[in-house]
Amino acid sequence: MSYPTDPNNPYGQPPAAQGYGYPQQAPPPQAGYGYPQQAPGYGYPMAAPPQSMPGLMMTARVLLFIVGGTQVLAALFCLLGAAAAKGAMDQSNSTDEGLLALGNAAAGVAVVIGVVFALAAALSITLGVKFGKGGNGVRITTIVYGAIGGLFGLFGLLGAFAAKEGQAANLVVALLWVAISVIWIAGVCTRDAVNWFNRPKY
Repeated sequence: MSYPTDPNNPYGQPPAAQGYGYPQQAPPPQAGYGYPQQAPGYGYPMAAPPQSMPGLMMTARVLLFIVGGTQVLAALFCLLGAAAAKGAMDQSNSTDEGLLALGNAAAGVAVVIGVVFALAAALSITLGVKFGKGGNGVRITTIVYGAIGGLFGLFGLLGAFAAKEGQAANLVVALLWVAISVIWIAGVCTRDAVNWFNRPKY
């Protein structure tokens, strides 16, 4: 004779679980308790943006500021030289129209070169400043700027080899300019630099 099971009896048999005699399956493990979660991106973990500016990129930034300062000095030198040449031609008592025209043309060329140096200095310094919070456009502009600078450096190398006087000095300047341009390009083309420019801006 069987008696009904008292639910309040601590010595009684525990009631059978529902499910028509089949044991229930354990719930699947929840993510976050010892099981690594899969990162987004089709199974490949996303690279975390660097917390600080990469070293090679920092070197490129310093070189941008140095070149920008040098270009400012070159622009001032050209503009002051043009002004001095123009003043000397105006105060001269020469009546040779050819000489006067040549002096004025030289002063005009010096002004144009000075303006070009001033614009290049503004671009160099602006790019250096934008390295901190700039986006991918700053990186691409730096690559183009470095490529143009590298071409001028190569032209300078060819001119240094063709020159008969001052060949060593011209060769050093051209090689230095090519090296700086290569550092600019390499500094913004590394993986860390790409992640730096593409990081979220706050």
